[in-house]
Amino acid sequence: MASIYLYGAVIIYIIVGSIVAFLARKDMEMGVMEYFLDDRKTSGFVAALSYSATTFSAFMMIGLAGFTYSGGVGALGFELIYLSGLSLVVFFGPRFWLIGKKNNYVSPYEMLGDRYQNQWIAAASAISACFFLIPYLAVQLMGVGYLLSSLSAGEIPFISGVIIAVVLAIAWALIAGMKSVTWTDSLQSLIMMVVSLLILFFVVYQHLGGFRAFFARISSEHPEFLNVPGPGFFDFNTFLALSLPWFFFSISNPQVSQRLFIPKDLKAMRTMIIGFLGFGFIYTIVSVVWGFSAKLLIPGLANADLATPQLLASEYVPTILALTAMIGITAAAISTIDSIMLTLSSIVVRDLFKNLSEERDIKQLRIAKIAIIVIAIFGFLFAIQELDLIAALSVASSVGLLVVVPSIFGAFFWKGATAAGSLSSIIIASFTAVYLQFSGWQPFGQGAGIWTLIVSTLIFVGVSLVTEAPSEKADQFIDYLNKECEAKNIL
Repeated sequence: MASIYLYGAVIIYIIVGSIVAFLARKDMEMGVMEYFLDDRKTSGFVAALSYSATTFSAFMMIGLAGFTYSGGVGALGFELIYLSGLSLVVFFGPRFWLIGKKNNYVSPYEMLGDRYQNQWIAAASAISACFFLIPYLAVQLMGVGYLLSSLSAGEIPFISGVIIAVVLAIAWALIAGMKSVTWTDSLQSLIMMVVSLLILFFVVYQHLGGFRAFFARISSEHPEFLNVPGPGFFDFNTFLALSLPWFFFSISNPQVSQRLFIPKDLKAMRTMIIGFLGFGFIYTIVSVVWGFSAKLLIPGLANADLATPQLLASEYVPTILALTAMIGITAAAISTIDSIMLTLSSIVVRDLFKNLSEERDIKQLRIAKIAIIVIAIFGFLFAIQELDLIAALSVASSVGLLVVVPSIFGAFFWKGATAAGSLSSIIIASFTAVYLQFSGWQPFGQGAGIWTLIVSTLIFVGVSLVTEAPSEKADQFIDYLNKECEAKNIL
């Protein structure tokens, strides 16, 4: 495809997205709550679209499709495990919202630090999140770079696509903070869904004879791809190691859990959860079927992550649809990038430099905006290394973020949980995750995600049992939530 068409489509996308971002800025007060949480006034519809866009990144149409291309139907089970993890949001979401509104929390780690009465917990969680989320941010940048490079047959260098994505994400995050991000996310999630459905139906009906013929071909040409472990990729241990971090994604990843603070009320929270579940199920099916379509039409790819770019660049997809799909996938990536940058900048201000939270808003926001640019630079430097396997890098990032899961459960449900238990579990489990990921060691054949969660949980419980809990704060925190949940008939 001629690069001029790609650049033209990107320019149109930039113009439309920027208009939406500046409209979001209109009449907006520039305080900390407004910038990071849209002043907790986000409607359920916008919150659902933003939550969907933040969660379903370039990983889906590139990474999950690549997983399907190389591993078969196990990729569907892997992603459905994530969707089943939304049961955690049904349970934790209202509690996050209630306690966040009461105590004016901006980040989930600020909440942990206050609940355990230890600022070092917030700082340790923040450092861990920055370390593990930068690769995930870089994965989104890589997705855009691979896409533009493949569609242009190399005319647009990989690094040019990365630069376009990072600059655009920085701009939209800086313009109006969370309100800008949620508005542009809403636009981008609609683009993602409409485009993915349109192009999938075109390819299946135009080139594969419809869904009945499509499934018949998969069954006859690649029957092993319709079983687990399929061609061998999704053996039980691999499946478990990849899926476990995804199950806890909704509470372990701060750019996602921070979204639980932004709905304007509990009704909006329910709308957000229901809307996300519907969006997620449809988008998952689309991504898996797309991966199978690529397997039938362009078999033999050495790098499964290139299945989507190569199919879009092929004779099977008209130029106008390929351009539209490119914008949809780029939108998916950028919506995740700017959300991560905004969340990490709030963590820097509220958790790493706690004393600054006592300064006036303008100083906090200035430092947050500098942090956004610095985070983006680190993500860019990681992305241009062009490491293989987008999906694997995404899961690896989620493994490290599992370290806070026991502390989150303890904060809401165990008055005996202690600061020492939380802090030690976060630090030791973070080092465990890094060592297992980089060494490749799998004790008893189990992956890093399994051991990270086991180590974090055992240390959290064990240390809490022999140390003193902040009983006054624990009583205040948990009793308030129990009372509110009972009054509002929340599970």
